[in-house]
Amino acid sequence: MGGPSDPPEGTPEGAPGGGEDEYRSVVFDESFVQAARLQEYSAQERITDHAPAVRRRPPLRRGGLSRQALILVLLIAVAFGTAIYMGVRHPYRNPAAERPAEPLRMTVIPLAPQGEVPGTSDVEELYARSPAAQFRIGAEGVPLPASRRTAHFSDGQVVTALITAKDYLVRSALDPGVVTGGRTRPVRVLLDSGQLDQFDQSFNRPTADGRHAPTGWLVRFDPSRVELADREIRVQGTMQAAETDSSTLEVTTDHTFVYALRPADADRDAEASLFTVRRELHFRFDRDDLRLHQAELVVAYVQAGPLSCAEDSAGRLHPLLAGQTAKEGGPAGTDPYATGSVPALCGSLAKGAQPTV
Repeated sequence: MGGPSDPPEGTPEGAPGGGEDEYRSVVFDESFVQAARLQEYSAQERITDHAPAVRRRPPLRRGGLSRQALILVLLIAVAFGTAIYMGVRHPYRNPAAERPAEPLRMTVIPLAPQGEVPGTSDVEELYARSPAAQFRIGAEGVPLPASRRTAHFSDGQVVTALITAKDYLVRSALDPGVVTGGRTRPVRVLLDSGQLDQFDQSFNRPTADGRHAPTGWLVRFDPSRVELADREIRVQGTMQAAETDSSTLEVTTDHTFVYALRPADADRDAEASLFTVRRELHFRFDRDDLRLHQAELVVAYVQAGPLSCAEDSAGRLHPLLAGQTAKEGGPAGTDPYATGSVPALCGSLAKGAQPTV
């Protein structure tokens, strides 16, 4: 005989303890009931309205955002703020990378001949009988050296620094439009933006103060006095790159440029002479310079001749041509009491540096 809780027919077969045993562990609390999508009508509602046994409840609306939504919004805000912070303040910057561009320090030394400047109308013979006989022509004389990565710069970054330095050499000493045409933009666009004011001041107000001489930035002749007898300028030299710190590459160049010159507007049969410029340049690159294909020129040491020591070589070079001799007198006087002044220098051009014609 079944118990009070058992159905009259007894416990169904195959279900020990009856069907209720399946739901004994389930607790239907108030939240469960409130979340139900279906609601049973009361007996009175079913009698009066003749409605179905159940009705669909409208979704439960809760005021404000759920906890998950709030967390998601907070995470998005944090990520966005972090991205802005990282863009404004790069995590890998250090004080060395933020330092301003260093002003170019330059020295231009004219070299005076020890007699008449030799010359001939045959330019090829002029070169063949000079120390520049084996020099290459134009940009071919500025080959890139073998390079490899450094501790903090990749192979590509080192090559980029070398290419930029080469471009500067080619534009500042081998471009006829710069050398005799007075153009400056091809050189200016390769400079770090922090040096542009110094560069512009050098050409607007040339001064032999070791900071603002145009001939420290580039090779520049006076076109009213000389012209190129041969546009194929000879050059030979070396380049090397090295890392100075974790954020800076330095490229050092040392090249000798040889120009065949004759008087401006002269006949092609006029005698030509050779003019030699030795340039030792130090370039500095940070990662922004490498990305922008620009350079910071920090040191320029220039020797050029044949020149007259009495001539001002700051703004333009005034070469002595075939048959000419240096004027009497030395360089401009140096005032040891002037603050920030640089000594006026002049050298003597060795006879072996001149062609034997």
